Amino acid sequence: MIISENHDLSLENSFGIRVKCHRMITFDDLQSLKAALGYDANPKLILGGGSNILFTKDFEGTVLKNEIKGISIVETTENQVIVEVGAGEIWHSFVQYCISQNWGGVENLSLIPGTCGAAPIQNIGAYGVELKDILASVTCYSTETKEVTTLDNSACQFGYRDSYFKHHKELIVLSIRLKLSLRVHNLKLNYGDINKELEKMKIQTPTIRNISDAVIHIRQSKLPNPAVLGNAGSFFKNPIIEEVSFKALKDKFPHMPWYPTESPQKIKIPAGWLIEQAGFKGVKYGQTGSHKDQALVIVNYGQATGNEIKEHAHRVMEKVHLLFGINLTPEVNII
Repeated sequence: MIISENHDLSLENSFGIRVKCHRMITFDDLQSLKAALGYDANPKLILGGGSNILFTKDFEGTVLKNEIKGISIVETTENQVIVEVGAGEIWHSFVQYCISQNWGGVENLSLIPGTCGAAPIQNIGAYGVELKDILASVTCYSTETKEVTTLDNSACQFGYRDSYFKHHKELIVLSIRLKLSLRVHNLKLNYGDINKELEKMKIQTPTIRNISDAVIHIRQSKLPNPAVLGNAGSFFKNPIIEEVSFKALKDKFPHMPWYPTESPQKIKIPAGWLIEQAGFKGVKYGQTGSHKDQALVIVNYGQATGNEIKEHAHRVMEKVHLLFGINLTPEVNII
């Protein structure tokens, strides 16, 4: 357990917002987590990679940073492996490790920022794959019951960028288990520009490594690097609307892109397209604004405050609602 008083959080959040917390305690196992929880009576905030959070002010409490590490094989069958990974492992590093072992299922989720512990909370997803598609279980510690509990996939109540954990803040993720393929992989190629990228790479029979490389290249070409330009990736969820509302919008905006959902009565609309049509792509407001290549990403050009970024997000939400009657919901946690 490592304790830091009056800790600067600017390097602990991918927006690079210059705020502090009263204290930060780093834990790397259950014992040190329990010790950290009992250290003081201040409000606690669990922090992973800080890639999905926007601080609008100093945190007047204790930040607990999860650095539980480790990757292990739980079970292997003829064409499947169940892998357990610590919540503090970096997600993209874990994906690359899986690919090096020829474990399939996570390749479409390459280069998603954050930690493995945050993955089930957000039900991360990209290019036709969501974590719920491969997750076996999540092991947590409850600050209410003081017990370790394991939730299977159904108990996690996964939805679009949603989960049981988002609504039960008392649960701290310790590790997750994933069901990954061996030898024969079910490749997901038909979402976004993956096929186009594979064609550019002159790949005719893709491997999971090829798909990962394609996804990485696509993301790097569209999304700014937080180490260079502060951001939290996609700031908003892609809105899901009723089919009848979509048909009315499609009549008015015939070029509106869309995607089917698991419900035949609901349609997913790309938030980035809505924001671009609202005129925000590449537009700066002081030290913040919407990125020039991907309007869905709000960036910090160097000196923006959390409140300035929050104000820009509301500016975008109001204009999109005015034009399309659609409510955008932030994917980023605003504190």
